[in-house]
Amino acid sequence: MNTSAGSVRPSVVPREVLTARTGVAVVFGLNGLAVASWFARVPAARDALGLTPGRLGLLLLALSAGALLALPVAGMLTQRLGTARTVGASAVLAALGLALAGIAAGSWHAVPAVAVGLFAVGYGSGTCDVAMNVEAAAVERRLGRTVMPRFHAAWSLGTVAGAIAGAGSARFGVPIGLHLGLAAAVMLAGTLPAVRSFLPRRAVPRPDPATGPNRAAGALAAWREPRTLLIGLLLLVMAFTEGTANDWLALAFVDGHRVTDAVGALAFGVFVAAMTIGRTVGTVALDRWGRVPVLLGTIMLAAIGATVAVLAGSWPLALAGVLLWGLGTSLGFPTGMSAAADQEDRAAARVSVVAAIGYTAFLAGPPLVGLLGDRVGSLRALLVVPLLLLPALLLAPATRPPAEARAEQQDDDGGCLSVPGAEPVDSWAEPVDSWAEPVRSRAEPVDGRDGPADRSAPVSSP
Repeated sequence: MNTSAGSVRPSVVPREVLTARTGVAVVFGLNGLAVASWFARVPAARDALGLTPGRLGLLLLALSAGALLALPVAGMLTQRLGTARTVGASAVLAALGLALAGIAAGSWHAVPAVAVGLFAVGYGSGTCDVAMNVEAAAVERRLGRTVMPRFHAAWSLGTVAGAIAGAGSARFGVPIGLHLGLAAAVMLAGTLPAVRSFLPRRAVPRPDPATGPNRAAGALAAWREPRTLLIGLLLLVMAFTEGTANDWLALAFVDGHRVTDAVGALAFGVFVAAMTIGRTVGTVALDRWGRVPVLLGTIMLAAIGATVAVLAGSWPLALAGVLLWGLGTSLGFPTGMSAAADQEDRAAARVSVVAAIGYTAFLAGPPLVGLLGDRVGSLRALLVVPLLLLPALLLAPATRPPAEARAEQQDDDGGCLSVPGAEPVDSWAEPVDSWAEPVRSRAEPVDGRDGPADRSAPVSSP
């Protein structure tokens, strides 16, 4: 049996897990495309509405406020409705908000209406974020190895597509309302069919009252767990690092490096492309060396890259800094989400808590950078990113799987560890670099936590 950093893969992956994996990846990708479509048109919206950096930061606050109001209840909503229904409903809300924001900015020039649209985008995206990460963690657990960053890579790939579409729309003068309306339609057309392939409802179990208060999956209990709070603080810094680039990078390049809007959109595209690459190949590093060493290295890389992006004397060199910034930021958020979901019965509550803490960065980040931008310029204001990343190095150890999660997996796998991203326990462990290629052995097929796999539905390599 192939072991990867303490993880044991099931010998045969059930077809429903592979189908759910594809559906989750599609949802992540389309969510990223919709969000990036707005971020890529921020300079155009700023010009159409005639906003200063400070007022633009306050407008962007509406998106973050919507997300933060959604996150405290998103875990309970996911447990009550299931991940598929929650993702579907939240995607409809986010799409309607995106279309409204585009029309209000491009045609009506109405700041309040744009704020309402962005609030709906934030509320829908925040709810969807918790539900799709809970589903992704369930799929990852059944695959028996680290794949969460690849789902977030699908999100980043969607943002690459959104950035390219945004750059093209800016270059050829496509109205912002038309652009964002089409992006909303594409999001709905792909997300609603994709959620039908999610794992059966039983894959995200409800808390068992018989297990006692120490096993409660409620959000209040999760808020009292030191490890969960530390992971949340790590996500706070990483969300600020990622969100600052999303919100301000295109504009900072235009204003600070004196480039065109198209080059500003290109800088944003380089960032999300680097994020996509890091999340795609980073799973190999996580399975080989474990979460903590990889996070320490990538956080340092992000700090160096952000500094170069700001202080470089030419915009091509600054783009190289953006590349490092994106690579270094890539694994922080998905690894934190995976760590919060190490125990399946508490996953929804803990993911909701760490997401709520992490999304605080999207609430404080836009006005903070905007106010700094009024004083020192939008480009120099980005130096706040490396200043926050260095203390975050102390939070990385919190992502180690807890002892009780490892014990759960030992019970489920007959004494073999199966915690994706766990610290290496065998020096001979080899990394696995594929999505879900089945590995056969003499052992009996095991379907994660749900008992023997269905032998009547053999699965070939995806």
